[in-house]
Amino acid sequence: MAARTLTINGTLISARSNETVLEAAREAGISIPTLCHLDGLSEVGACRLCLVEIAGSAKLQPACHTTVTEGMEVQTDTPRLKAHRRAIVELLFAERNHICAVCVASGHCELQQLAVEVGMSHVRYEYLSPDCSVDISHARFGIDHNRCVLCTRCVRACDEVEGVHTWDIAGRGTNARVITDLNVPWGEATSCTSCGKCLLACPTGAIFSRGSTVAELERDASRIATIVAARNERW
Repeated sequence: MAARTLTINGTLISARSNETVLEAAREAGISIPTLCHLDGLSEVGACRLCLVEIAGSAKLQPACHTTVTEGMEVQTDTPRLKAHRRAIVELLFAERNHICAVCVASGHCELQQLAVEVGMSHVRYEYLSPDCSVDISHARFGIDHNRCVLCTRCVRACDEVEGVHTWDIAGRGTNARVITDLNVPWGEATSCTSCGKCLLACPTGAIFSRGSTVAELERDASRIATIVAARNERW
């Protein structure tokens, strides 16, 4: 496969012609923040945290969906991008009810870590404080919609890895929610195999094991990519 030479933050790197900017950057040891991306799953470009500046383009481009080209010049950490990412993280906190001090994923949460990385000390926007439910009808798991960031990682893991598509998104804008089957309680979703891949994929404390308490929920999301890789090798 043909190679492409490009520059990221002034560093000259090589990448395969079919790679995205995100993949090329990570292989070169350059970190680009993401939330909806998860190795092993398809890309949706939903979180917009991986936007980068590319020479010759006035618009910010999503690194997860932008394929490398020869001579491309990319910037991943400019003041403009830092301000943009901080605003996104603040809006995510303002949109739902993220109370880290009582969350099962506190200390093991990707959103919480992003807040630290972007230097978020407070939220400048008005909190929406929506009335979100908690569904613990499933025998093994629960979902707290207060902590969901609509990254769709659970939807894609269920569809693309487990192959049952129990999860989906219903509603629009701030009224959007992840649902199971035809918007029935999770415990009544007949398509669910109780595999737990949605739990592995979730970046926050939205999907949790029943019985978990504050800061107890630890997951290894890389297991999704391991499962996909093993399946591809077998095929």
